[in-house]
Amino acid sequence: MRSLPNLTLSMLSAIKGVVAAAMTCLALTPALAQPTPQAAGDRVLLDMRQAFQAGNRQRLAQLLPQATGHPLEPLAAYWEINARLDSAPPHEIRAFLRRWEGSFYEDRLRNDWLIELGKARDWSTFMEEWPLLRMRTDRDVACFALIADHRRPMEDRARELPALWLAQTRADDGCAMAAEHFLASGHLPREVVWRRARFAMERNQGAIATQAVGLLDPSLVSTVSGIHSAPERYLDEKVTAIRPRTKELVTLALIRLSARDPQAGLTEASKARWRTQLTPEEQSWVWGVIGWRMTQRLSPDALTHFNNAQLHHLPDEHLVWRTRAALRAGAWDEVYRSIMAMSDTVRNDVTWTYWLARALWTQNTDISRREAVELFERIAGTGGFYEQLALEALGRPVATPPFPEPLTLDEVAAARSHPGLIRGLYAIQMGLRTEGVREWHHTIALNTPGGKSDRALLAAADFACSRQVWDRCINTSKRTRTEVDHRQRFPMPFEQQVITRSRDIGLDPAYVFGLIRQESRFIMDARSHVGAQGLMQIMPDTASWTAQRIGLRGFRPEQINDRDTNILIGTAYLKMALDNFEGSSPLAAAAYNAGASRARNWRNGPVLEAAIWIENIPFDETRDYVKRVLANATNYAALITGEPQHLTSRLPAVGPRETSVQAPNSVTRQ
Repeated sequence: MRSLPNLTLSMLSAIKGVVAAAMTCLALTPALAQPTPQAAGDRVLLDMRQAFQAGNRQRLAQLLPQATGHPLEPLAAYWEINARLDSAPPHEIRAFLRRWEGSFYEDRLRNDWLIELGKARDWSTFMEEWPLLRMRTDRDVACFALIADHRRPMEDRARELPALWLAQTRADDGCAMAAEHFLASGHLPREVVWRRARFAMERNQGAIATQAVGLLDPSLVSTVSGIHSAPERYLDEKVTAIRPRTKELVTLALIRLSARDPQAGLTEASKARWRTQLTPEEQSWVWGVIGWRMTQRLSPDALTHFNNAQLHHLPDEHLVWRTRAALRAGAWDEVYRSIMAMSDTVRNDVTWTYWLARALWTQNTDISRREAVELFERIAGTGGFYEQLALEALGRPVATPPFPEPLTLDEVAAARSHPGLIRGLYAIQMGLRTEGVREWHHTIALNTPGGKSDRALLAAADFACSRQVWDRCINTSKRTRTEVDHRQRFPMPFEQQVITRSRDIGLDPAYVFGLIRQESRFIMDARSHVGAQGLMQIMPDTASWTAQRIGLRGFRPEQINDRDTNILIGTAYLKMALDNFEGSSPLAAAAYNAGASRARNWRNGPVLEAAIWIENIPFDETRDYVKRVLANATNYAALITGEPQHLTSRLPAVGPRETSVQAPNSVTRQ
């Protein structure tokens, strides 16, 4: 939550009516105690993390003996040896790997060592260790392996590099080294390097762009750096773009300018010299950036700008935004054309499968509608936003799936005696959440090929639920494929408090649960990167503002993490947001996440089907957030009521505030 809604006197009176009773509950119901380190060994681990983060090798070595026998001893040993991995002898590293064989920390250290071996070009040792790595999630390590694995044909290895390299969001060493290697051998097309630089320019990643182009010609590094910082200056100095290299540099400049200022990019890209001198492919990419940025600005001309590009030249990232522009314009033929131009991987994503089915349905032929039904059937389910919409398109409501057979005693015992799961929960509950989450995820998903079975996942989720570590409970249960337990996927901690408070102020409890699940996964001391805190992720100034408006006297910002106080203030704030947006759940959720002023701006324009409006939310985080909150709420409603539900009932059309609806009369704090 980042901003405050308008507040009316009627809203104040509705909310103030329940504050006195709520304060009584606050006094009588203590917040659940959070795990705090009590044992001396726990204190040692916390001190070691601080030393590890500071790079204090001497302190780590001093503390390590005190961690002997502690449940998290392998984590302590990992910190100590990782801090000096660049100088540790191989026999000592391998002794660690043998000592903690089968654990997350064996795999984690091996991954880290492989990066060091790759940087040192020690390919023989690399190939001794690479086959033993289980996690296989680090793109840099995978790129080093493409260089090292001489058992495979070079052309096959080179073919795998673009997908790894183009997906990286940092200028790391491994994939860049692999690109240099395959460029030198002639197996990597130069176009891949320019593609990497183009993506970097449109994403404002100057270091990536200079690294990529520097592989082709180190003398161009300063030029590319200048293009990133001042593209208009480079373009002003260029009259012609005859040589292929100059064309690419001009294209980078146009991309950078358009991403930063699409109107300036539009003016520059329209100049005759670039229309005549750049290739259709180069021009198409530039117009794709202009269309993308104009779509983010909700410009009614966005699709027109996209139409200056040749569809088959646009990358998937631009085709996604072209589809959104076409949806907003109601141009279903263009929706169809954009999605069909996507790669198979992107087109088969649930989002674009749903919209392709919708586009086919509008073609209104027997064949197209049959194809649409087949696509809806492919993705229909209860799990997510588009899965639920597809289910309802087939005429079926969203209902809670049958619960799996109860876990056996052996299944429960296997989960609760697993060292990785035990360590993961212990770390989380003593305050080492990041470390605990990593070990837990490795245990359930990466330690064995394909991850754990459905029954083992249900048992692991049950273990986390029993310890009230709700995020691990939810995320673990979500991984099951055929056996689905919505009691785990959609738990209701603090059920009485949430339902009572929600109903007291006229909120749908399912909507509140859906929002909390997305905001914090029911972690009471959760804190976001922008400072939002607690179950409902409230910013301190927002909490103070809301507390004042609802008459909560004596509120102090440190109370935000108190369970009942957080629920009291968060639900009050959410009610204000709903009242500000005429009860629209999509608009209120968008306002809760991105701020009321943004949500008000995004609603201006044509009246849209809510799903189309949501898909056109400019911020990726907020778009995903709104979808998840609404899908969560639908599943929670099915659980709470025991009755089938309809997501579409939560999706009123979105458009400008009707002139007959009076705007709230009060200040707005941002």
